[in-house]
Amino acid sequence: MKVPELPCSKHFRMGITMKNIQIREDIDQHMKELKAWLAETDDFPPEEMAAFFARRLDDYEEHMSIWKPAYERFAQLFPIACKNVLDLGCGTGLELDEIWKLCPDVCVTGVDLSDEMLGALCKKHESRYQNGQLKTVCQSYFDYEMGENEWDTMISFESLHHFFPDEKLGLYQKIYQGLKPGGLFLLGDYIACCEEEETLLRNMYLEKRKRFGVPQEQFIHIDIPLALEHEVRILEQAGFSEVDVEDSINGATILVAQKC
Repeated sequence: MKVPELPCSKHFRMGITMKNIQIREDIDQHMKELKAWLAETDDFPPEEMAAFFARRLDDYEEHMSIWKPAYERFAQLFPIACKNVLDLGCGTGLELDEIWKLCPDVCVTGVDLSDEMLGALCKKHESRYQNGQLKTVCQSYFDYEMGENEWDTMISFESLHHFFPDEKLGLYQKIYQGLKPGGLFLLGDYIACCEEEETLLRNMYLEKRKRFGVPQEQFIHIDIPLALEHEVRILEQAGFSEVDVEDSINGATILVAQKC
């Protein structure tokens, strides 16, 4: 199936809705710039995920500041009544900074591969860490035991675009199982503007893994976003019958999936 070009305001299927969302304002220009960047960085070997972020810790939040409006919008969609939240790939907690402004009493468990990032998060929110409102786990969220009917809300911002559909499906199934009935999965992520971008980056990822001999089990920092319909379809396959595509800000697309 060919992924429709955006913007689009159609219903993908029953329970799956999106507003008049535009992933990229100028798809042709975006693709031109992306291809030029890929050519410039072709000789760069892939970096292991946790090491990538550890090396960039000092300027990470400044680099991510382009998405401050997206973090704010993300927090606005967070359910006020939520008591406990699991943050997958929490990093230094930029999404949590905004959520705690609106929901100061919510308890958070943050899972991330980077011990350095988690350390920065705990230092920034030291009082919450000390009183137990913030807990951190240095682990892959693919391995983290999420339990069953345990969480009011799960969130992830700009993390899951590093993985293939089959990996995401297994993770989304765990997320669905771990949420309480009526619970929400709030996802903000890099979504491919079109099928061409999805295919281009996937092929580059596979070629670089092979060329540089990267072990299959090693997480690497290369973007392989899915086109919007493909992302939504995987959420649906995982069990989410209610998925709303709420917004897209500076390339960060925000989806809300509910467990019925």
